Amino acid sequence: MTNDIKRRVYEHKTHLNTGFTHKYNVEKLVWYSAFSDANSAILKEKQLKKWNRKWKERIINEMNSEWKDLSEGWYE
Repeated sequence: MTNDIKRRVYEHKTHLNTGFTHKYNVEKLVWYSAFSDANSAILKEKQLKKWNRKWKERIINEMNSEWKDLSEGWYE
C-alpha cells in the first residue's frame, strides 16, 4: 500500500529497500488498484496476502493479460 505509486515503483526499480522485492528482483508493476481511503487499501492488501498464486495471477490477467510493465516510460 502506498500513497505515491510513482515513488514506490521507483524504490523497487532501484532496489532502495531490502525485502521481498529486492530479494526476488521484482521491478515490474503488473497490477494495481486505487482506493479512496487508506483503510480500504490496507484491508485489500491483507486479503491479497492470503490468496494463493493462481488467484493472484487471475486478477493480474484480468487487468494486464500480457503482464506488461504498467510503469513503463515513467522514468525516461
